[in-house]
Order: sequence, then structure tokens, then C-alpha cells
Amino acid sequence: MKRYLTPGCKTVILINGIPASGKSTITRQLSETLHLPFLTIDGIKEPFMARFNDIDRTFNRQLGCAAYEVIWSIIGQSPASCVWLIDAWFGFQPRETLQQLVQQAGIERVLEIWNQISPEQVVSRYAERLQHRQPGHPGEEYLPELASLAEYAEPMRLGPTFTVDQQALLDIDALTCWIETQIA
Repeated sequence: MKRYLTPGCKTVILINGIPASGKSTITRQLSETLHLPFLTIDGIKEPFMARFNDIDRTFNRQLGCAAYEVIWSIIGQSPASCVWLIDAWFGFQPRETLQQLVQQAGIERVLEIWNQISPEQVVSRYAERLQHRQPGHPGEEYLPELASLAEYAEPMRLGPTFTVDQQALLDIDALTCWIETQIA
């Protein structure tokens, strides 16, 4: 069953977490359940990655930063009553950058879904995806950095935050009820 939200202001729901923490799965489920559009860093970045050869970590990061700005530009041009789901690892940029882009886009309400994941689980997930990832994404050498990131990464907390424990099954009904309560 699809639900529809009717916010009184431009709203974003940040689906945040480090790479391989479950963001895309939650984003797709929420989009289907709440009938909301979504934007993802990889969805914008990967078509460009497909056009270039030998993408190193620096160029990948530049594409990610550009995709991040594209997301906020699109949202900034949307009507004031829109609710957007944004799937990204927001911690790759300074918090102040996010605050500035939110303000420039005319966002009045920010909700956040934080994907908490253990170092062991995130390393396992990322390793499983390595052979299916678009060339240009970090490879196996990224696994120790990713495990470390899982230890200290935190939500942005620009608004109410719902934490999803990736060790447990997702209760999509509880999550959608939380969103509906926050937007009502």
C-alpha cells in the first residue's frame, strides 16, 4: 500500500550512513511505501564514471562532490511542498557544507535516518559487492578504512534522527510511522 505525505514545507529525509550500510535498500523501500522521489550520489555519479577511464580515488571524490551539489540544486528548484529522500554518506563532506546547501535549497525541515553498522558487517557487505561495483569506486584496499569509519561515523543531526540498527531486521512500518509523525 502506498502512502502519501502532505508536508507544509520543503522537506528532505537524509538516508545517511557509511558506504555499504544499507542506505539504498531503505531508500527504495521508503520511496515505494511513501511514494516519494529519491536522489542518490551514486545515481548521479556513476553515469559520469562510465564515461571515464582510470578513475582514481581523488577523481571519484571530485565526482562525488559534484553529484552532491547536483542533488541540492535539483531540490532547490523543486516546489516548496516537496519531500525528497536523499541517499548519501553525508559524512564525506563537512557538516557546515551540508548546512549551507540545505539553506540554499530552501529546506525548512530535515529528517535523518542513520544506518548504524558494525565494522565486521560493513566490511563483509562491501567485499561482497566489489566485483559488481562500477569501475572507479574504491576497491579492496578501502576495507580497513571502511572498518575504521564504522567505529566513529555519526549522524549529521540537523533535525530529528531515527537510527536503524543494521544488525536487526528493518521494521519499515515503524520507520514510516516515525516519518509520518515528524511531518504531520
